Amino acid sequence: MEYQNPALAVDAAVRCGDTVLLIQRGNPPWKGTWALPGGFVDYGEDPEDAVIRELKEETGLDGKILRLLEVKGDPERDPRKHIVSIVYEVTAEGEPIGGDDAADARFWPISDVLNGSLEIAGDHVEILSNWLAE
Repeated sequence: MEYQNPALAVDAAVRCGDTVLLIQRGNPPWKGTWALPGGFVDYGEDPEDAVIRELKEETGLDGKILRLLEVKGDPERDPRKHIVSIVYEVTAEGEPIGGDDAADARFWPISDVLNGSLEIAGDHVEILSNWLAE
């Protein structure tokens, strides 16, 4: 019997002072919009290792997990398929550069993120609002 399971993804929430790290998506869905760095967990990979790997691939930054922020699992949250994402708060330093499937990566003022100045991908605006309002 074959089971139909959701895909597992991870996202890194990185804050530096009054800025937050975002990547510009290079591929659909939401191509050109801004999002938390992240991606899919590889088979046999621990999600904690995956979030650090994805951060490095998409921004060039090395990170360290501070804590689990939240888990997003609405079956309709991504148009590709049912994707459950584990969001970690991560610390990282340095100047990010877009890599892998990220067209760009940079630290944005939190005020720009929260006031709607940026087009944010999917439910990442909700993740950012919940996290930054703490």
